[in-house]
Amino acid sequence: MLLLRSTIFQILFYSVTFVEMILFSPVMLLPRSWGWWIVPVWSKTLLLLMRVTVGLKIEVRGKENLPKGGFIAAMKHQSAWETVTLIPLFTSPTFILKRELRWIPIFGWYTAKYKQIPINRGKRSEALAAMMEAAKEAIAEERQILIFPEGTRRPAGAEPKYKYGIAHLYKDLKCPVVPIAHNAGLYWPRSSWVVYPGTVVVEILPPIEPGLPADEFHQKMVTAIETASDRLIDEARKAPHPSPVLQKIDAHKEARTA
Repeated sequence: MLLLRSTIFQILFYSVTFVEMILFSPVMLLPRSWGWWIVPVWSKTLLLLMRVTVGLKIEVRGKENLPKGGFIAAMKHQSAWETVTLIPLFTSPTFILKRELRWIPIFGWYTAKYKQIPINRGKRSEALAAMMEAAKEAIAEERQILIFPEGTRRPAGAEPKYKYGIAHLYKDLKCPVVPIAHNAGLYWPRSSWVVYPGTVVVEILPPIEPGLPADEFHQKMVTAIETASDRLIDEARKAPHPSPVLQKIDAHKEARTA
């Protein structure tokens, strides 16, 4: 039954996304600010699909920690879940994403229309300069920059591997950075077809204000995200029906300490 429900969800996930992109395509002719509403609508539609098909819910804590205006949201990256479901938390967000996503038909057009920031991972110095220029423009427009500091998805409970690029953004943009932790990897694991029922808990942590040395900021951010993420994973063990992913996490820890 779990596999069937997951299959239904995965089919609907891509089907609904495609249909909505086609249905809403006329907004491409409108100014960006007029048509942005379709993106959170798409996100909320997918949240509803997850709840109905696989029983995956969401709990958000700490919304009061979101500043007004422009800031950087530094999010834990465990799953595809956080790339689509956290958008409604922000008023005018822009993701920093890999350039190749711009090449996807229709979807790539939307990323360009709504000024998402592409980076070319193959040209590090050029990519950093281009990203910085686009990020400064976004902050000047009081938008929110959404970034996954680890760069790629890491399994829930895995040893973190944070990149240093966000420290350069923090230093140059001189804006708050809001660390965001969650435990989505327990329910929609990386590269998994199966989605488990449960409640993804998202914790928005107090912002790190500008002005710290880059190294100190980076360590503070990593500690905040990882401490909260580990706590949310442990908290998930108390659920009536804990995710089977927890067993894999425990087995991996035992193997490392053996």
